[in-house]
Order: sequence, then structure tokens, then C-alpha cells
Amino acid sequence: MQDYQEAMLKSLVAVAWADGRVDAEEHEVIEALISAFEVGNEDADAIREFAKTPKKIDDVPLSDLSASDRRVLLQHAVILTYIDGTQTDKEKEVLTSLVSKLRVPADEATQILADADARAKRLLSLL
Repeated sequence: MQDYQEAMLKSLVAVAWADGRVDAEEHEVIEALISAFEVGNEDADAIREFAKTPKKIDDVPLSDLSASDRRVLLQHAVILTYIDGTQTDKEKEVLTSLVSKLRVPADEATQILADADARAKRLLSLL
């Protein structure tokens, strides 16, 4: 597993834990990303183990992400916060913390968040 893949997956695990639990749908997203990244068995098991206990954004190595990876991560994080049907205040706080830690410029982050928010709501309406 590449360092950026590990950082993205662990970051999304931390986002999934934002509301104090990881729901089945959130586990499914993490599993889908493990598959999409073609993460090997041992590394996949390490991510699954990492996801078993509560995590925070501070628990992940975001310095391993390129500028474009940081923006993709932010988009995925927004969608993940909606995966159970609603976005909680705690999840919004984690997204704010993630924006700060990713060092995405405020105006760009606002646009990324708005676009991802609209995309997530559109996806939810299709369910």
C-alpha cells in the first residue's frame, strides 16, 4: 500500500468515527476504497484493525498526501459524512478540522465542501 493510500484510508476512518460510531454503511465505503486502491490482504487487515477503535484526524499522517490527494480526500470525507443519511454537527466539526489540517485555502475549501455536499445530497435522493 502506498503512503498516500494509507493516509487517505485512515483519514476517512477518522471521519467515519466523527459521530462516535462507525455504521455498517461507513464500513462498506471503507471496504470499497480498500478494494478500489487494490490494497493487499495484510495492509487491508491493518486498515480494518485501525478502524475498530475511535480515531481522530490527528491520528493520521496527512503529510503523505499531495495537493490533489488532499482535495480528493476532502470530497470523499464529505460524502462519507452523509452515508448514513444525515450529516451531524460533529461530522461538520471534523470536516472543519480536516480542512485546517489539509491546508486547503479557505475559498477553495468552501467550494469543494459545497460541491461535495450537493453531490452527496443528490446521491442520497437517488436511494
